Amino acid sequence: MSRVTVRADCMKIYALENKKIKALLGSVDRISLTSDLWTSNQTIGYMCLTAHFLDNDWNLQKRVLNFISIPPPHTGLMISDSIFSCLNDWGIENKISTITLDNASSNDSAVRHLKDSFTLKKNLFFGGKIFHVRCCAHILNIMVQDGLIVIHDIISKVRESVKYIKGSPARLHKFNEIARQLQLSSTKRLVLDVSTRWNSTYAMLESALEFKDVFPRYHERDPNYKSVPSYEDWEKASKIMEFLEVFNEATNVFSGYEYPTANLFLPEVWKIKQLLELTIVDDCEYMKAMAFKMKDKFDKYWGECNLLMIIASILDPRYKMQLVIFCFSKIYLNEFEAKMKIDVVKDAIYDLYNYYVEMHKSQQPSQTNMDSGPSGSSNNTSLLEKNKTKSRSEFDMWAQSVESITPSKSDLDVYLEEGRYICTNRESFDALQWWKTNTLKFKILSKMAKDVLSIPMTTVASESTFSAGVEFWISIEVL
Repeated sequence: MSRVTVRADCMKIYALENKKIKALLGSVDRISLTSDLWTSNQTIGYMCLTAHFLDNDWNLQKRVLNFISIPPPHTGLMISDSIFSCLNDWGIENKISTITLDNASSNDSAVRHLKDSFTLKKNLFFGGKIFHVRCCAHILNIMVQDGLIVIHDIISKVRESVKYIKGSPARLHKFNEIARQLQLSSTKRLVLDVSTRWNSTYAMLESALEFKDVFPRYHERDPNYKSVPSYEDWEKASKIMEFLEVFNEATNVFSGYEYPTANLFLPEVWKIKQLLELTIVDDCEYMKAMAFKMKDKFDKYWGECNLLMIIASILDPRYKMQLVIFCFSKIYLNEFEAKMKIDVVKDAIYDLYNYYVEMHKSQQPSQTNMDSGPSGSSNNTSLLEKNKTKSRSEFDMWAQSVESITPSKSDLDVYLEEGRYICTNRESFDALQWWKTNTLKFKILSKMAKDVLSIPMTTVASESTFSAGVEFWISIEVL
């Protein structure tokens, strides 16, 4: 087939899939967005916009809505115009609840422009209080990167050592020979990091520490090898690794391929905060300096209550308010401050719940005259059938009036007062499925949980779209 035929077939498939996705998005009430920018090796800027939502079976879904080139400069106005244009094309501008972005000044500007546009159309979800979600994975990355600057010399020595040894097959062979003589693990391999990704630096340190006894012995055999770390450097690297382990675990949760629901983030964040507070009073000056720099970033982005993350944890039946009370007592050492923050959270979750109550009321069908029989009923309808119809109508009207009376306790009150759900297998627990099962019990609150828990807390889904591989970019150029 010629490339013209291939192109035509691709466009037909695209048009067909486009209709399918439009139909799917049309059946959804609320949609959350993630977006990311990337520059190719041809210096062309691209933007990916991904939609996240729950289908009718409460399964998390994500779809790439737009993958377009954006001409420079990538200002906030340019980004917001591109996003809003895409939403109009898909006809979902009235369904957007949140957008998750990296912590860049242009993204902050884009959010302000998007908020203005949604406000003009009077469809800003919950008054925009949780509209902008800062990517947790990105916050964690820049936070740790700031801390690692303090120990740059140690990391630089390890990086140069790994780079030197992996730079030649002969050097690597000699290095592995020494490792075998020392009876070290044959499955471990040296890893060279990507300096912009702190978790790859963690992996590099972890692998290098396995071979810390090999480096000085290799140095004795290769006088050109100059960057060998000292014994003190390895001691510091070991302590740093122990410190970074908590951050690595959090990164694995935040950046999981299977998108983590929003209720999983608070347990990781409070552990980070607690670790920073403990390390600040450490005897080691380099550890203390590193913790101070990381705490500055933590307080900047997570110092104030991250309402979305906290509300999502409350909507996890295993945690409810107990996790918030526990975490805040650890995060805020001042008891009065902790209580004040807890009160802020309580007010926020009740405000959000009341927002859903009002939406629920507005969506209720108006009462119609139910006394009259079916339209077009014939004169020969029996008196018994008319009486049955009237009785059912009277009951329906009575039941509807009783149900419309505001109950003494709301869904949220009942949920919070009930005991926590005791889960025997935490690994397999799915908060969304729990809420799906309890939809009839918590009619309004389950709707709120459905929307909140499906909000992505990272931009991983949009970032991963840029990792499709070389073949993808070749196919674009051919088409």
